[in-house]
Amino acid sequence: MTANLQTPTPAGFVEKTPLERYAAPAKPSLVGMSRAELSDALGAVGVPEAQRRMRVGQVWNWLYARGATGFPQMTSVSKELRAALAEKFTLGRPDIVAEQVSVDGTRKWLLRLPSENPGERPHEVECVYIPETDRGTLCVSSQVGCTLTCSFCHTGTQRLVRNLTAGEIVCQVMLARDRLGDWPAGRHVTNIVMMGMGEPLYNFEAVRDALLIVADSAGLAISKRKITLSTSGVVPNIARAGAEIGVMLAVSLHAVDDALRNELVPLNRKYPIAELLEACRNYPGLSNARRITFEYVMLKGVNDSLADAKALVKLLKGIPAKINLIPFNPWPGSRYECADWEQIETFSEYVFNAGYSSPVRTPRGRDILAACGQLKSATEKLSARERMALRAMAMTD
Repeated sequence: MTANLQTPTPAGFVEKTPLERYAAPAKPSLVGMSRAELSDALGAVGVPEAQRRMRVGQVWNWLYARGATGFPQMTSVSKELRAALAEKFTLGRPDIVAEQVSVDGTRKWLLRLPSENPGERPHEVECVYIPETDRGTLCVSSQVGCTLTCSFCHTGTQRLVRNLTAGEIVCQVMLARDRLGDWPAGRHVTNIVMMGMGEPLYNFEAVRDALLIVADSAGLAISKRKITLSTSGVVPNIARAGAEIGVMLAVSLHAVDDALRNELVPLNRKYPIAELLEACRNYPGLSNARRITFEYVMLKGVNDSLADAKALVKLLKGIPAKINLIPFNPWPGSRYECADWEQIETFSEYVFNAGYSSPVRTPRGRDILAACGQLKSATEKLSARERMALRAMAMTD
């Protein structure tokens, strides 16, 4: 899975574009708009209502199937309409202010987004591309920061700044395809996981609208079977996700009892395990062909015992599921350690013999803080102590 890539910044610490050089775009971008929004945009430049459906189809194809970055590329659209659109809109994406490439090929992009209020500092968010032999997975963010404060997750140490718009979520996919030379075929970005910064179900409407654009067969055309939405357990929106989005579901479980999960995932105090699993059992479309993935980070001496494995199997009885075991990825200041590999294998073997697929996720991008649980936008600068700890971790990997 090789692409003609732009020269990336080497792994390590990256100098960002100074904030004072950033200027919010003067005109809105069509990129990230839904069909209804594109129809309104065309109406704003004088396209008669009777023509809008056809024109939306044309523009949609150029945006999401061909990845157009400028109006002159839209050769099937009249010059007059292209000129009218260019007066009021752009095809701009967010700025990539830093790109890091891991020794294993994982890529992390730091994106700069406009703030909601004039004069306020711009916001930054991260997304990660993970290439494998048979697929290419893009890990997409839904919020700047996070409100959940999960104790093992680096993003949880960053305060929630704001929700991303549907357009900003879609733009992460567009930018990845731009950087990977992935137009029009889409051979490199084949899978999407909503596992980046933020809790997707606390930004439900924007995530829903974005994923429906991404899955549209006339555009980006990533199958809903290849899109996974991960939640820490926002129970009221789980059924909505199945009914209104229809993608695969992953649940960040990480513990087998409420006492421990209250510590690891504080949201559990609001929606305890019993309520969460009941919502999972009722997830629309759930079947052996559309199983729920339960994510379980392996923390040494915390949740990695054989007794925990037995309790996990008992807990998930009757739910079509697979259990994704995640070796803990350290980050500066974290108080946990990764479970020993032998213990992870023992845990995995018990779960597998009980009838559940239990793959152990290979850590990717640890050296650039791009692995699961390590994302934290550079809006919050690392302290000197954190930088030293990161360098030490990179030397030991």
